[in-house]
Amino acid sequence: MIIAAEQLKAFLLDSGLVLKSDIEDGENKAQKENKDLGTVLVEEGKLSKDDLIHLQGYILGMPFVNLIEEKIPKEILEIVPEPIAKSHNIVAYGKNGDVLEVAMLNPQDLEAIEFIKKKTNFKILARLTDLASMKYVLSQYQKGLAAEFKEIIGREASGFQPIKIEGEKEIPEEDLKKAAQDLPVVKIVDTLIRHAILQRASDIHIEPMENEVLARYRIDGILRDAMVLPKKISSSVVARIKVLSNLRLDERRLPQDGRFKIETPEEKVSFRVSILPTYYGEKVVLRLLVESAKGFTLESLGFSNDNIDKLHKAIRKPVGMVLATGPTGSGKTTTLYTVLDILNTPEVNISTIEDPIEYQIPRINQTQVKPDIGYTFANGLRSLLRQDPNVIMVGEIRDNETASLAVNASLTGHLVLSTLHTNSAAGAIPRLIDMKVEPFLIASTLEVIIAQRLVRKLCKNAKSYKPPKRQIDDLSKEINLEKVLETLRKERIIKPEQKIEDVEFFEPQPSGDCPDGYSDRVGIHEVLEVTQSVKNLIINRASAEEIERRAKSEGMLTMFEDGFVKAAKGITSLEEVLRVTKIE
Repeated sequence: MIIAAEQLKAFLLDSGLVLKSDIEDGENKAQKENKDLGTVLVEEGKLSKDDLIHLQGYILGMPFVNLIEEKIPKEILEIVPEPIAKSHNIVAYGKNGDVLEVAMLNPQDLEAIEFIKKKTNFKILARLTDLASMKYVLSQYQKGLAAEFKEIIGREASGFQPIKIEGEKEIPEEDLKKAAQDLPVVKIVDTLIRHAILQRASDIHIEPMENEVLARYRIDGILRDAMVLPKKISSSVVARIKVLSNLRLDERRLPQDGRFKIETPEEKVSFRVSILPTYYGEKVVLRLLVESAKGFTLESLGFSNDNIDKLHKAIRKPVGMVLATGPTGSGKTTTLYTVLDILNTPEVNISTIEDPIEYQIPRINQTQVKPDIGYTFANGLRSLLRQDPNVIMVGEIRDNETASLAVNASLTGHLVLSTLHTNSAAGAIPRLIDMKVEPFLIASTLEVIIAQRLVRKLCKNAKSYKPPKRQIDDLSKEINLEKVLETLRKERIIKPEQKIEDVEFFEPQPSGDCPDGYSDRVGIHEVLEVTQSVKNLIINRASAEEIERRAKSEGMLTMFEDGFVKAAKGITSLEEVLRVTKIE
């Protein structure tokens, strides 16, 4: 059954998912471009893909199935071949006698159902699912690669001729190019990259050692050994990555930086490449940036309701400065992108200066610094100010000049978002003063400071426990238990009469699908609102400790206290919060 445009329109109007004016605009565009109404509304951002899928299923009377965290038996999954599953977004997830249960994204793809019916001789029971479920199940086709990874590397490396390196003797560029294009080397590098994407790694490290090459992945913030490669393939693997990144093949004595991009059926992934000469050869680090990663909300990033209110209050102002602080890899940029997404309306002109551009956002003017040609954060910010922006994001305040320009931009009628490398929210203020920004200017412009870390989330099978009194006593020296209890009661995690001893926490339970007991990450935050009393402290050049004490007295939860609340909710463990906050 095909859904008629008028039928879809009627259900859209009844559902209230899309404005009538947007539907009418979508109809006109669909007619001009010979597309269906649903596709146009999704492309225009007026309707999410998942909402369209749900609506189509409702119209066709097709039940919905959620397959997130569902481990499909291999013999059932492989009934639908991987190429068909990926090209048609249809997977087998259950079997009962001669009835095969399949989940799909497009309820109107009758050809795929008919093909599977003929190929398998099963009766097909079709169900609807969403993008997240489909992606989760499709990844299970690739899970077998993890077990086969060593065999693949070993097999490809065995029939391969290494580059001969004699001391510091130059290698002809032709030899390097030939090695980089050698089929076994291409397969080895492709396998390393594909496996990293599958495992949701944020970085790939390829590290030469005396007799071998170590490949490691950073997954959920933790570096893990992935593979030990033969030493003889080291130079060819590096050469292959240099070819992909358009770097100099014959330069082995100086560091090089580059980038490249690949596109899988599910997503686009950009790679930032850093190559560094070491004693045993060139070390390569690839940072993975999923360009299609979007749809974040402050709630999904882990911000509490109180902190969200503080942030919304700050970003609703037309001028001022919002800073995100924390170490590299703590999610600062993702937080700022999420704020930009909230601010991204037709009435607002948003410009950014970044290094690098991590996510591409429609309707936002994004530019990347190029220090080698003199295009720095400071120079870029000067140019942005002549572009009539309402909101400016500066990727990072690194020097005195950028700090001064950013503060002055917020004084002259702009909302400025940026990041700083400090360990706490209060620590950002002395850091700006160190950068020669006058305290009265900081007090005049700064609205809110976010400090954050990322903690790993517990898998669903986590085990509950009540910590011993000794551990609670130790924790009470670092956190305000009364304030934490008040937050837990406010969020209805505990009952009003319960005490801290009654709070249950959780510990990881490793399993086949969750080897460490953790999967994915979420932020823990402290959000320092720059109130009048905090402004007075800034003007008087108070220390970070004094500013933090004042903020805490006015209700700020520290990162550790926020992590404690998340541990009580079962989102993470106390051990994980202690690991990232380094509380002794």
